[in-house]
Amino acid sequence: MGVQQTPPNMVLVGIAIFLTLFIMDPVIKQINTEAYTPYKNQEITQEEAISRAQVPLKEFMLTNTEESSLKLFVDMSGVEETENRVDLPMTVVIPSFMTSELKRGFTAGFLLYIPFLLIDIVVSSTLMSMGMMMLPPAMISMPFKLLLFVTVNGWELLFSTIVNSFR
Repeated sequence: MGVQQTPPNMVLVGIAIFLTLFIMDPVIKQINTEAYTPYKNQEITQEEAISRAQVPLKEFMLTNTEESSLKLFVDMSGVEETENRVDLPMTVVIPSFMTSELKRGFTAGFLLYIPFLLIDIVVSSTLMSMGMMMLPPAMISMPFKLLLFVTVNGWELLFSTIVNSFR
């Protein structure tokens, strides 16, 4: 957008934490029911609780992982491909999921950047055509960027897109 650290990193981390909790709520509840509560009540061992907790977590991550990322890490790890993807080790599933999420994040960032870049181009062209070469375009374009973001209800649009991108 042209302004560094807007919103501040603490706000971004808070947003990330609460969106993660919102998206992961069904998985967290399932892990609590199937693994944590029986372990807390001393009905199962720690190893059994860990193996039970991995299943819903793996299912969530595998559902939201691109096939190409999963295949890449399966090939690099030397793990034998299995019929049931849930049988893959977490050392393959986690980096595959992270790679898919990074790609999704960069795609979202790029799609957010395009309208702001267009505003910069229009403002720069307008200033140049008026002969105002010494006036920084970022100074003029920032209010337009903020107006665009507020007008299209940017936060709700961004959050709903993030939440709806998970299956």
